[in-house]
Amino acid sequence: MTWRQLRVLIQHLPPESSTMTALRNALTPEEIEVQAEEGEPEKGRWSQDQQLLASCYDALRRIEHVLICVNTEKKAAWPPRPEPMRRPGAAPKKAKKSGLSQSNADRLFSLINGGAA
Repeated sequence: MTWRQLRVLIQHLPPESSTMTALRNALTPEEIEVQAEEGEPEKGRWSQDQQLLASCYDALRRIEHVLICVNTEKKAAWPPRPEPMRRPGAAPKKAKKSGLSQSNADRLFSLINGGAA
């Protein structure tokens, strides 16, 4: 077995394996701090248990949101919908742009006022 093959085998071990746990426990506090600040969960590997737990987390947050909305009298006071937990291989959602530009608004105004004829 070559060193490269050994490295590839270790890198693809499940996160909950004894080897990965030992590697995490060997990190210095500075390395842990850097990983906490620069962490990107969408680039990591998750086990099936972690995927299932993230799905349960998302479902619980949606249920909580619906419960708050049902018990709030004014729709304007509703909290924003919860964002789903970021998953490996999925980039974070981008903010939506405003749907109506000024030129589109002018065109719509002219159509409403009989400009289509």
